[in-house]
Amino acid sequence: MQEVKEFYLSQNAIKVLEKRYLKKNEEGKIVETPEDLFRRVARSIAIADSQYGKSFEEVAKIERDFYKMLTSLEFLPNSPTLMNAGRRLGQLSACFVLPVDDSMESIFDAVKHTAIIHKSGGGTGFSFSRLRPNGDIVGSTKGISSGPVSFMTVFDTATEAVKQGGTRRGANMGILRVDHPDILSFITCKDDNSKFNNFNISVAITDEFMKAVEEDKSYDLINPRTKKVTNTLKARDVFGLIVQHAWKNGEPGIVFIDRVNAANPTPNIGKIESTNPCGEQPLLPYESCNLGSINLAKMLKESSPGNYEVDWNKLKDITWKAVRFLDNVIEINKYPLKKIEETTKANRKIGLGIMGWADMLIQLKIPYNSEKAITLAEEVMEYIQKEGKNASSALAEERGVFPNYEGSIFEGKIKLRNATVTTIAPTGTLSIIAGCSSGIEPLFAVSYIRTVMEGTKLIEINPHFEKVAKERGFWSRELMERIAEKGSVKDFDEIPADVRAIFVTAHDITPEEHIRMQAAFQKYVDNAVSKTVNFPHNATPKDVEEVYLLAYKLGCKGVTVYRDGSREQQVLSTKKKEDAEHASGSSRKIVPKKRPEVIKGSTRFMKTGCGNLYVTINEDEDGHLFELFTSMGKAGGCAASQSEAIGRLVSLAFRSNIEPEEVIKQLKGISCHSPAWHDGGKILSCSDAIAKALEKYHSKGNKSNGNSNKIKMIMGACPECGGAVEHEGGCAVCHNCGFTRCG
Repeated sequence: MQEVKEFYLSQNAIKVLEKRYLKKNEEGKIVETPEDLFRRVARSIAIADSQYGKSFEEVAKIERDFYKMLTSLEFLPNSPTLMNAGRRLGQLSACFVLPVDDSMESIFDAVKHTAIIHKSGGGTGFSFSRLRPNGDIVGSTKGISSGPVSFMTVFDTATEAVKQGGTRRGANMGILRVDHPDILSFITCKDDNSKFNNFNISVAITDEFMKAVEEDKSYDLINPRTKKVTNTLKARDVFGLIVQHAWKNGEPGIVFIDRVNAANPTPNIGKIESTNPCGEQPLLPYESCNLGSINLAKMLKESSPGNYEVDWNKLKDITWKAVRFLDNVIEINKYPLKKIEETTKANRKIGLGIMGWADMLIQLKIPYNSEKAITLAEEVMEYIQKEGKNASSALAEERGVFPNYEGSIFEGKIKLRNATVTTIAPTGTLSIIAGCSSGIEPLFAVSYIRTVMEGTKLIEINPHFEKVAKERGFWSRELMERIAEKGSVKDFDEIPADVRAIFVTAHDITPEEHIRMQAAFQKYVDNAVSKTVNFPHNATPKDVEEVYLLAYKLGCKGVTVYRDGSREQQVLSTKKKEDAEHASGSSRKIVPKKRPEVIKGSTRFMKTGCGNLYVTINEDEDGHLFELFTSMGKAGGCAASQSEAIGRLVSLAFRSNIEPEEVIKQLKGISCHSPAWHDGGKILSCSDAIAKALEKYHSKGNKSNGNSNKIKMIMGACPECGGAVEHEGGCAVCHNCGFTRCG
């Protein structure tokens, strides 16, 4: 294949690729470079063109085009495609929706299929609206149904089991219609923080319900089994409960389900009931979708020195190539279930979206929260939508329309290869690889502190801001450090006002401005738009309510909100006064528990770069982790003394009721100059070895210190590296290591 010029990846991008994407051998050693990855993906996706009569030379040209598009970071497909294209697994889709019908057989078929999909790297969405409500009769046994929320627990547990097996993190979306009799228990189901940690939940809101809210009327709850009215509720009361819980911890989200179905391209095939985990991809049962994003930061050209404009010709070229790429993915994908393959190929939905929107605005010197930005958003997305449809139409002439075209909303109007073309997805790890802002979100910070190996803290500065600061003479290390502490530049008077206006962050923008931007893009998106509406910590439930109503008014298909700090707080799930005092940080001293006379435990061998390490973990008579001892195979030395010190501190933590996962999170990932390989994985240091020994012991026995039902940290630090987790694109992502809770 003809060589293309070298490409640039940031240090953070390389770290994310090494951790999550590059091929590894059985010992966990990386055996491909980023260049190898892009070649592997380009080659395997281009091969699909040979199935449609393209010559060897034509396929080679398409492969070069794809390789250049990927290495220039102008377009990237969803993570499973980058990870699995050209490899044995070969599962390339990110999004799946599975049906859950009102029978035990259907429910447990869905659980089994969920595990298969999660094992292959996909995320799953479900509607539980077909299940009979809690307390309803079960005809076959004359027993009583436990209802949708109870069965959601089964799915959540299965996801946890697959995750514990060491595969890519599974993610679920659970949806229930607002007129289901169990809607109140669904809205409140995540009040207990020990439940449904592998689920995002959303309420499917109907137009009828929104009308009842507007008119302050009651609405009917309908048993899906009998189709009969079981109760009536005040719409504003239910709406208020949704708002209150979204204000409290960001969930449930809402999906305007009638609006989603109004845009359903194949209503003759069935109704859409659910979305993927982040909400941007509504799908029919057994459908999957393949997503990809154009990097708008690369879709510019210099109109004069230092001034830029949108390069519409380049945007058209990349859009056409991206549509071909995503249609090819459908062809070569190894689907986890035959039914999913059949349904996906019958509709051939693709989801072409964008990332780098904030970077484009910055280079064009347009404030994110301005009318000019709203206008440009509509222009850019309308253009991508138009050219995406043109590209799909050209593919239809070349390859044929999608099989379910007859009876679709396009029949007699335009021939298309794909039932949908555009989606705006969260691009958490993809945007780290591309070195651009995420999705259509504003900057999450102008400058921030990133922790790297051995605890070294580096200041990450937005490159556009650094360039402007140096050009205009206000750059200094001291200023960058001060900005990193806040993330935002809005309160720094020494920075020119026009610069502060352009470099706005997610929390500098009002919730209404977030929604207006989402709505601007939604006008020209086939599927939906994944975006987080950020609120300050002091926002009220009324503020959330107003945003929900505005989103409905402006034509959004769903809303995800996040109030700053709401998930990072320690949330109590018991009401005992002494527990409340303990959790809220009263002045009462924590006294470590005394050691009992008899204690039990086990010793695990761990190989480290400093020698063989033996980690002994003991429990008290109640089964709570109590102490940890270490012994080095080599007598004495610095490593032995350091390991002993860690053991003493871990023991003190256990005896003070600190949860094991918090200890693991602090120790895991610390690295030294002498790593080692053990049991098929890399041991970065003695600290890392202790954490992994503790993790294996903890997960095997599910041991806690009796405090996990009282206090649980919700979406604060990254569970993998301890970095800050940012809420964006309807998801949560760590910009330090690339972790995302959405798979």
